[in-house]
Amino acid sequence: MIRIVIFASGSGTNAENIINFFNLTNTAKVTKVLCNNKYAGIFERCERLNVDCVYFSRADFSKSDFVLNILKEHADYVILAGFLWKIPQNIIDDFPQNIINIHPALLPKYGGKGMYGMNVHQAVAANKEQETGITIHYVNENYDEGAIIFQAKTALVEEDSPEHIAEKIHRLEQQYFPKVIEEVILSKNA
Repeated sequence: MIRIVIFASGSGTNAENIINFFNLTNTAKVTKVLCNNKYAGIFERCERLNVDCVYFSRADFSKSDFVLNILKEHADYVILAGFLWKIPQNIIDDFPQNIINIHPALLPKYGGKGMYGMNVHQAVAANKEQETGITIHYVNENYDEGAIIFQAKTALVEEDSPEHIAEKIHRLEQQYFPKVIEEVILSKNA
C-alpha cells in the first residue's frame, strides 16, 4: 500500500478530505499527519478519524532529522495541506517529485513567501481579478515554484469579497485535491 503523510498547520479541512478520500480507495493510505502548531484543529480531526497526528517544532523540522526519520518510516508521498513552512532541502532530496502542495491561486500569480490564505484572497480582490483558482504543484526549494501538476479556475465578480473568494477556493480544493493526488500516485506506480 502506498503511504501518505500530510503536513498541516491549521484546522485541517483539506487533510480530513484527503484522509476520507483515501479511506474509500485501495490506492493509498494516510499513515500520519504532522503539524507544527500544537493548538491546531487538525489534532481533534485526526483523533476523530483515528489517524496519528504528531506535533513537531521548528528545531525538529530544520535542525534535526526528527521529521525526516518519521517520513522515511511512514511516507511514500508527502502532501502539504495548509502547511506554511518552507520544506528543508534534506526532505526534498529524500522525496524528489513526491512532495505535493496546494496553493489558493493560479500560480505563478500570487505565490511566494507570505502569500497564503487570506493574504492571497485579499490581493486577488484588491487587483479586481476576473478569475482565480487553485494550483496543485510539486514542492522544490522555493516557495510555490515547483512544477505545476494541475490548476482549476473559478470566475470572480467585482462584488466578491476576500471571504467569498476563500469560499470559492475551498470548494475547488475539496473537489480536486484528493483526486489529483490519486492521479499522481497511479501514474507513478502503474
